[in-house]
Amino acid sequence: MAEPILDPDLPIVDPHHHLWDQRNYATPTVAEHPFMTAIADARRYLLHELLADTGSGHNVRATVFVECGAMYRADGPVELRPVGETEFVNGVAAMSASGLYGETRACAGIVSKADLLLGDAVKPVLEAHIKAGGGRFRGIRNSASHNDDKEVLGPLNRVEAGLYLDATFRKGFAQLAPLGLTFDAWLLEPQLPDLIDLARAFPDQTIVLDHVGTPLGRASYAGRLDERFGIWRDNIRELAKSPKVVVKLGGLAMAFCNFPSFLSEPRAPSEQLAREWAPYIETCIEAFGPERCMFESNFPVDMGACTYPVLWNAFKRIAQGYSADEKAALFAGTATKVYRLAY
Repeated sequence: MAEPILDPDLPIVDPHHHLWDQRNYATPTVAEHPFMTAIADARRYLLHELLADTGSGHNVRATVFVECGAMYRADGPVELRPVGETEFVNGVAAMSASGLYGETRACAGIVSKADLLLGDAVKPVLEAHIKAGGGRFRGIRNSASHNDDKEVLGPLNRVEAGLYLDATFRKGFAQLAPLGLTFDAWLLEPQLPDLIDLARAFPDQTIVLDHVGTPLGRASYAGRLDERFGIWRDNIRELAKSPKVVVKLGGLAMAFCNFPSFLSEPRAPSEQLAREWAPYIETCIEAFGPERCMFESNFPVDMGACTYPVLWNAFKRIAQGYSADEKAALFAGTATKVYRLAY
């Protein structure tokens, strides 16, 4: 059932969404895994699908695309193939910037993939992304998500343990700051100490923690969200001591968290989503401050729990006690500042 849009005039910058056509999507399809079930209705998610969501009632002014293995080059040097994703998204952004599709500026910022395990040799790849981005390329994401229980990640088992601690990775990581690039980090809650160590080692690098650090509630972690909340909270507070780290508030509708709202029928209302997510989101805001936090949709992945308008209603319910200035930061200001957006 559709919900009335709360505070429809509040400006929003959505700093985390994907675009894909799964004929070209790099993630293996494993139909029986809940992650794949959640996005079964979004095998195609391109500009028109995105704009149908951003135009569904909330005042979404701009968005940031985050890498998902879409439209890599089919040939050429392997290390440069991810540049195809930046080329593709910059084309989408140019379509949106024409104004033909409305006032929302889709993909005003682009975060793509470069393999930092190339070490120093990653610099030409980063420069190729910058060139391909048409002034919109802002940084990269190298996901470190790993768990010894392979059922946790299912089709997203791609990375060995300890990526952010690897010495060669850190040589590549050191190439980002001189080029003015951000780093998006996706990892799982038990891995947060790795990111804490990375942030301490590179205090001048802007790091964006995706999805509040991805609490786990499935497979061997089923039923353990409450048990592990204190561990997660202590690590979030420690991570917040690194002043160049910011955090995206969202991703809690994913299969890995496995809240009761995930794949529920009937769909959970925004009131339920707000109750489930608030302890994590409020802890992050308390630790980092609104000026270092940004709400994110993580669409279409988070459609496993709700529609796009219901998701933003849930965030607005959580934020209802914050001041106008704090809401401005949480919903648009932080993302605009971190990703240096013009829209």
